[in-house]
Amino acid sequence: MTVNMTKGQAISLQKDDGGALTAVRMGLGWQAAPRRGLFGTRTREVDLDASAVLFADKQPLDVVFFRHLISDDGSVRHTGDNLVGGVGQGGDDEAILVDLQRVPVHIDQIVFTVNSFTGQTFQEVQNAFCRLVDETNGQELARYTLDGGGQYTAQIMAKVHRAGTGWQMTAIGNPANGRTFQDLMPAILPHL
Repeated sequence: MTVNMTKGQAISLQKDDGGALTAVRMGLGWQAAPRRGLFGTRTREVDLDASAVLFADKQPLDVVFFRHLISDDGSVRHTGDNLVGGVGQGGDDEAILVDLQRVPVHIDQIVFTVNSFTGQTFQEVQNAFCRLVDETNGQELARYTLDGGGQYTAQIMAKVHRAGTGWQMTAIGNPANGRTFQDLMPAILPHL
């Protein structure tokens, strides 16, 4: 059953049977919002990029994004860059796979971000979401809608972090500005 998350909400990544999830997918989907023009309504392609920053004790150690598709340890993998969104018609346009069993023990948080590489604001985006899926069976576990439009070009979406012997997901939903994950680091740090 999917949990529709709200900003700041955390959920455990334990399975219903008490076992731990072994692999998850953080999916990102979006569509370009139609804009009124002189000759009617049209859409302009929007290039959003999903990234995952791996932290150990609040220090960034690795990142997975469209130019570095696999983490150095192989536990996190980006499925590839989508330059326009809306391809999945409600499905994932970009996805980041996390093998929770392979994440090195010193990595305690993985923060997921989305940014507009072309600098378009979220006012030009509609139906944007991130979702967490159990990669072993395809079941959607949680969904966070990225709503509110706004003059920002990025968002700190969510984080997966260690909680005792397991993992939790926390919806962050913090707007920011930047074309790349590097630009977002000052906005990420308060959420660690």
